[in-house]
Amino acid sequence: MGAFDVAIEWLGTQPVVVLNDGARGRRVRIARRGACVLGIEATVRGERVELADGHRDATELAARPGSRFAVLAPFANRVANARYCFDGNEYDLMPGATETSRASRHGFVRDADFAMAALDADEQAANVLFATHIPPQPGYPFALDLAVRYLLATDGLTLEATLRNVGDRVAPAFVGWHPYFRLGNDALASWELTIPAACVIRTDADHIPLPGQAAYQPLAQAPALDFRQRRGIGGVELNHTYADLQSEADGRVRARLRDPRGNIGIAVWQEHGVLLAYTGDTLERGARHSLALEPMESLPDAFNRPDCAEAIRLEPGAARTFRCGVEIDTP
Repeated sequence: MGAFDVAIEWLGTQPVVVLNDGARGRRVRIARRGACVLGIEATVRGERVELADGHRDATELAARPGSRFAVLAPFANRVANARYCFDGNEYDLMPGATETSRASRHGFVRDADFAMAALDADEQAANVLFATHIPPQPGYPFALDLAVRYLLATDGLTLEATLRNVGDRVAPAFVGWHPYFRLGNDALASWELTIPAACVIRTDADHIPLPGQAAYQPLAQAPALDFRQRRGIGGVELNHTYADLQSEADGRVRARLRDPRGNIGIAVWQEHGVLLAYTGDTLERGARHSLALEPMESLPDAFNRPDCAEAIRLEPGAARTFRCGVEIDTP
């Protein structure tokens, strides 16, 4: 057996892929349903620490409260009033629904039973490739294939999501990831957060970004939401998207979360896009128990935004890949 290995476990009737890093004492569990991470364990001073606040059992996995660790495709977050305009055509994701019940968020694959297309492990990494098809459906007459690869290596976990347009028309499409993280049992308020962004996105009461440039607020004008310098989260309620992200020398943008005692830290990284931070104040289970740091390829309601049109446009036969992940820093 090499430094890394991969296995299959079961959660009720659901197969779960387990990626193991034996040398560093790390373990990632991923359900076939939704290609959804259930757990990320690290070893800190000889003890196992759970870094993921994922679904706890088969019942939660089926009901997906909070969309914990969901892969979001072919759009992330919200579509205003479940309606959008693309290439001059109007689309309705909820035809026949009344105005009070209209809501569309997080795409269509949270309930998909992905195929396990490949499992592999060697001395450098363990990985699994999941695949599913997004067929044409009401309000979204486009056909896409989605491949999701998770790779556990020495620095942590990488997610690589590839959308391919297998239809005969241009499609609006982008992806995101909805993970929730913990740093042991200390209170969220004590954790130290860094988000390297120049702007925060202004929204309306339904968390839909304001039109055009009005959405982009420089963080110098929003000091309560400014985490460009590492500081404790305290009592701040976050449900905000950060934009104009600043990359490091290797091209990765890193939002960092750290236990102030120095026991453990993580960096949620992405190569481009925006990041939504959410302290979970409205969760039915585990409010302010974990922090969602959500890398997204484009803004919420991107289907309705001219400034996002080119970024989400996917031509027939074309594919686009979004990479993000979490690096783990332990003593």
